[in-house]
Amino acid sequence: MHQERLLKEIRKRIGNRSLNDEISSILNISYDAAHRRTSLKAKFSFEEALELAKYYQISLNQFITSDHQIVVNRTSAVTETKDLQSFFRNNLSIFENLPLSEEMTIYYSAKDIPFFYTLSDTLLSRFKIYVWMNLLNAKQVFIPFLQFSPPNFETDTKELRKKYEQQNVVELWNDVTVSSILQQIAFYYDTRLLLKKEAQTILDELKELIEYIEQKTERNTKFHLYENELMHLSNDIFFHHPEQSLFALPTNMFGYILINDEKTCSETLNYFEHQIKNSKSLNTSGNRDRKLFFNKMYEQIENLKQNI
Repeated sequence: MHQERLLKEIRKRIGNRSLNDEISSILNISYDAAHRRTSLKAKFSFEEALELAKYYQISLNQFITSDHQIVVNRTSAVTETKDLQSFFRNNLSIFENLPLSEEMTIYYSAKDIPFFYTLSDTLLSRFKIYVWMNLLNAKQVFIPFLQFSPPNFETDTKELRKKYEQQNVVELWNDVTVSSILQQIAFYYDTRLLLKKEAQTILDELKELIEYIEQKTERNTKFHLYENELMHLSNDIFFHHPEQSLFALPTNMFGYILINDEKTCSETLNYFEHQIKNSKSLNTSGNRDRKLFFNKMYEQIENLKQNI
């Protein structure tokens, strides 16, 4: 029964291509050996089944009968700046392996400003990487920001941000979403690792980013922003599609547990929909409410700029 279900999932993914040719190529076995497996005359070995599931991104959760056990994946650990390259590429592969279409919706619970927006060739982007690396790597010696030079991720990060912004996106924000980066700027300025001129430039770029998101809220029909004053936001990311969903649960700033279990994803969708019901849409609530929300952030940015 499990072999039939696995073959059924593979057929969904290969379309009109030959199933026997696919199995033969991936497992490096003869066409006849592949045919015996696809006709159920022979069974896949455990290693063969795992190899096929990995290649076609098929969740093994559906083959587990217990409701209390699921199989999860996790992203590679990021402890050094060079590890970010693989992190960005892994995120790109998530987009490439999901069935992206008009039916896809990305839900983001924004405890912090979604990291997709800070993937750019700006001082703000460089500062975020600087902060992430200092917080992630306990052994890293704190150096002045001016001396920090991350590798060039421009190609991967531009493509990753583009992929994100092409989708239907629902983000939940609140008053503290912008607070995290403001606290980081203040901390590194107070410790003299960040100079006044650099700090003010980063704040200017942060304001420009918030202005860009405000404009998206007014004009972009694929982008929906909600103000959530009741729930604790958590940086969870949920990729919802009727055929295949993925829940990314953060373990740290650059670490995620990846869950594609159908039941868990269904519960996650219900949870986000419940949060949205208790939130205010900044797309439809009118100019007054939208201005009040964004002006709070502009005021926080300006207050810090005056204090530096």
